[in-house]
Amino acid sequence: MDTLVDTAPASVSAALRRLYLLRFAFAAVWAGLLFTTADSLGPLAATLLVLYPLFDAACAVADLRSARADGSAVRGLYVNLALSALTGFALAVAAASGIQAVLQVWGVWAITAGVTQVTVGVVRRRLGGQWAMIASGSISTLAGASFVAQASKDGATLTNVAGYALLGGIFFLVSALRLKADGKPA
Repeated sequence: MDTLVDTAPASVSAALRRLYLLRFAFAAVWAGLLFTTADSLGPLAATLLVLYPLFDAACAVADLRSARADGSAVRGLYVNLALSALTGFALAVAAASGIQAVLQVWGVWAITAGVTQVTVGVVRRRLGGQWAMIASGSISTLAGASFVAQASKDGATLTNVAGYALLGGIFFLVSALRLKADGKPA
């Protein structure tokens, strides 16, 4: 039984809308900053790389607090929280080894987080706007494989990581605009 799906009050949609808008704004600013440093892995780029999954983990906590979800959605959010926190630590370690190591870690995270995002989106589909989350998770999985492949090439940069985050932010914006309020389409 999909408890969240069947009994989602307007407050859940409103909380998700605010969270999704925040995630869009963060991703847009973050991507803009990373674009400026994408050719090298200096202190700013390393800090940004670690910050992104930690922000994602904080968003998972906020999502968990507002969700009145069944066990499936809650489990998915806990998985996302754990993956993002672990990735923040792994990126801090990988940054010391260079862009290729960062791309490997980012790629694995994108794959696993994408699968998790699809799962949560499917559980929440009747809230509206979740097709964008499902599409975003699917694209994340493919992009993650691409990051892992890029990691083996010379001259790798972080430009695609910035683009990936910006696209993800746009998907959050679309979802925010498409969420239902009081059971009516947005």
